[in-house]
Amino acid sequence: MLNVIVVSVAAPSAVVAAIQSTGRDAILRGSGASNSAAVCILETQALIPADAAAISASRVRGLARMVQVSPSLTLFDITVKGLRPGKYWATIRETGNISEGAASTGGIWGVIKSQMSQSWSRDNSVTTKPDPKSTATRGVLGALVVGQSGMSTVFLERPIEVWEMVGRGLVVSKQLHGFSKDDPDILVGVIARSAGVWENDKTVCSCSGKTVWEERRENINRGML
Repeated sequence: MLNVIVVSVAAPSAVVAAIQSTGRDAILRGSGASNSAAVCILETQALIPADAAAISASRVRGLARMVQVSPSLTLFDITVKGLRPGKYWATIRETGNISEGAASTGGIWGVIKSQMSQSWSRDNSVTTKPDPKSTATRGVLGALVVGQSGMSTVFLERPIEVWEMVGRGLVVSKQLHGFSKDDPDILVGVIARSAGVWENDKTVCSCSGKTVWEERRENINRGML
C-alpha cells in the first residue's frame, strides 16, 4: 500500500478519480486539519423492488465530503447516482432524525423565514437566488443537475464551520420541504466527523477484521461511491 499526500484545491472526489485513472485504486484516508472534515452517506428511504437493477438495488446513492479550509469557509464535494434527471437541491436540515427519512429532519438549518419569504414559491421551487453570504440561507448549499446517466457531482462552498453541521441531516431533493419517505428522488443522511490528514492509519477494521481494501470492495458492491 502506497500513501500519497496531495496538496490541491481540487475536490477530493476529483483527486481519487485522477489516481484511479492511472490504473490504481485509491481510498481517501483523511483530508484537512484535525476536526475540520466531515462525511455523509446519502441513501434513499423508498421501497426498492426485489427485481431492481444492481445500481438501484442498494439504498446508498451518494456521498458528501466536507472540508473546512478557513475559520468561516467549508468546501462540499457531493456525488449522487441513481436519480431521475432534473435539478436537485442540497440542504442541511435542523436535526439528524432520519427515522422517517427526510420528512423527520426538520426545516432547513439556519433559515430565517421572514428574510426568505420572497425566495420560495408555493410549489417549493426557488424563485430568487439565495444570497451565499446571508446567514438566513446558510443551510441551502446549492444545486445539482442530474443528467440522463442518473449521476451528478458538484463542488460547493459555504460560510459554515464543520462542527456546526455534525449530527445534522443532509438532504438532496427536488423540493425544499414537504418530503415523502417513499419518494425515490430524495436522498438523506446524517453528517459525521471524518478523519483529517494523518488521523486515520488503520489497515484492518477492528469491528469486522477485514482490511480497508476488502471493506472498500464490499462498499462498492453496496453502491457507495
